Amino acid sequence: MKGKIGIGIRAMGWKTNARSSSSSSKMKVWIIRGTTMVLLWTCLVQLTALGDTWGPRVLKGWPSSSTQDSHSLDVKFLPAAPVRVLPHKRVYQNNGYLMVSCNGGLNQMRSAICDMVAIARFLNVTLIVPELDKTSFWADPSEFEDIFDVNHFITSLRDEVRILKQLPPRLKKRADLGIVHTMPPISWSDISYYHNQILPLIKKYKIVHLNRTDARLANNGQPLELQKLRCRVNFDALRFTPQIESLGRRIVQRLRQNGPFLVLHLRYEMDMLAFSGCTQGCNLDEVEELTRMRYAYPWWKEKIINSELKRKDGLCPLTPEETTLTLRALDIDRDIQIYIAAGEIYGGQRRMADLAAAFPKLVRKETLLGADDLQLFQNHSSQMAALDYLVSLDSDIFVPTYDGNMAKVVEGHRRYLGFKKTITLDRKLLVELIDKYTSGSLSWDEFSNAVKDAHSARMGSPKKRVVVSDRPKEEDYFYANPEECLQPLETKPVSIL
Repeated sequence: MKGKIGIGIRAMGWKTNARSSSSSSKMKVWIIRGTTMVLLWTCLVQLTALGDTWGPRVLKGWPSSSTQDSHSLDVKFLPAAPVRVLPHKRVYQNNGYLMVSCNGGLNQMRSAICDMVAIARFLNVTLIVPELDKTSFWADPSEFEDIFDVNHFITSLRDEVRILKQLPPRLKKRADLGIVHTMPPISWSDISYYHNQILPLIKKYKIVHLNRTDARLANNGQPLELQKLRCRVNFDALRFTPQIESLGRRIVQRLRQNGPFLVLHLRYEMDMLAFSGCTQGCNLDEVEELTRMRYAYPWWKEKIINSELKRKDGLCPLTPEETTLTLRALDIDRDIQIYIAAGEIYGGQRRMADLAAAFPKLVRKETLLGADDLQLFQNHSSQMAALDYLVSLDSDIFVPTYDGNMAKVVEGHRRYLGFKKTITLDRKLLVELIDKYTSGSLSWDEFSNAVKDAHSARMGSPKKRVVVSDRPKEEDYFYANPEECLQPLETKPVSIL
């Protein structure tokens, strides 16, 4: 009996030990499963964070079992997805958050974004993806991510500055309630102004919102690292969306199929003429219409304008007729394609007649693409301007008829791409020469030679940026000639096609 009891007790002990061992094994299995799930989740989060880099190519590029058919390629023949190596994150003590609202057209906002990134970097703050202007004359509702590749913008600059798509939740709630310190920074300020005046405000309020961004950072006298960062943002981080880039390439390909092409930034739209007060060649009804428009927009401060005086001072865009004479005088080939990078020309075909007669191969994006291609871009002037920007960069010659923001930013970008030929017109001299030619004071040969002589050194070749320390509006714009970022190039004689 005792033996049986002993055996029973030992058996119970064995069963108890077995249960304990079984529970321990189950616990180990659950621990392994849990650890595996955490690792898998971490990998998934990392892939998602990479956004449109190699993650989507890996995750979306393979055909699934449900869609694979007899025409599917064997996996071993698929090209390897290029792996984009992201820069290491810069670790720094965050001094607060900088919100910015850009103002103006696409290229004014583009240069402002470059400035704001550089400022955020040197203040050691976190930048919130800039808000684009939706209230200007163009009333373009586009968001940042509608024009620029926002994920590339954020990740490509992570070794310099932290950029977020929106504020952290607690601070966003404050911002949504309007509890944010908002102000316009002083124009043409040194980085020391931002250190001494803006940084203390950011530390005090945690968030500062800059509601004006045009020309708020000085052209010259800034640290070399800051200047180079402005270039890096402009030439690398501010990449257009894949849709815009793809359509821009298609325009260029269609132009290239027919030989070299010149991009003419013919700044002769209604808003430009109303704003500037330049009415050369307009009839009385058009002058009255432009004047009414100028008075209708309160932020256009200059109302009473002497058009003729302004033209003689070189402050007006060249008219299509003046542009025609200038291109002919420069011996531009009659058979070259001329891509018009502009909106609707004021006066339409009547004002474009001379140019079309002298250069019959005039094209626009609307003539190179179908209506379906541009459908999504309609009523989005900044996206349309982005297409013109890409075509302008790739052209054999770029000629702006006015020194606005697009003319300046494209000029600088073409310098960065190897000092590509950009003819910056001396409008003050040109209108003087044109008036002498049309009045009979100069023969055609005299006029043409004078125009060519005046522009022989205005073809986009290397030069020093002109500095006017007490009048920054009169000096060369940083983005038109970012010499701190340009590779030295041996100066060679410049020819015109």
